[in-house]
Amino acid sequence: MKEVIIFARAGQGAITTAQVLGSAIIKSNMYAYAFPHFGAARMGAPMNAFLRYDEKPIRLRSQIRMANYSIIVDETLFNLRDPLEQIKSGGVAIINSAKNFVSDKDRKVFSIPATKISEETVGKPMANTVLLGAFSFLTKEVSLERLNEAMSERFKGKNVELNIRLAKAGYDFASKFGS
Repeated sequence: MKEVIIFARAGQGAITTAQVLGSAIIKSNMYAYAFPHFGAARMGAPMNAFLRYDEKPIRLRSQIRMANYSIIVDETLFNLRDPLEQIKSGGVAIINSAKNFVSDKDRKVFSIPATKISEETVGKPMANTVLLGAFSFLTKEVSLERLNEAMSERFKGKNVELNIRLAKAGYDFASKFGS
């Protein structure tokens, strides 16, 4: 079983990110279970969304403490605690940031200026979808095609095209890191 923690603030699309990624994984013939964790219920409050996936049905329903992968939508969350501390050895963290972050453990950390990419691509701050595209390239856990299929089901009208463009932009940016 593999696990993902998404760190964000309420309103930044963490739950949607987990749902879309989970749907894309299901489309890849695996099982997935996505769920949120809220603290204070207000816009801007720190929150997490979680995703588990496996080739077998998932029965575990507890919060994820240590994940294989982490998507950090808001770098200001490092001011509260270090999200990198919740990544397993050998894991991957993808951070919405132009700054380089370093891990002192056996983890790969990638900075993707997702907000900037989003604003340049569609004129709106939709960093979570850019990070999904980067996740697809950097982890090889789910294809961009499956992400696009999941987004086509989740979004309606012109939002489908916007999100597909954003995921592609994140995928293309991440490809600069090599394979």
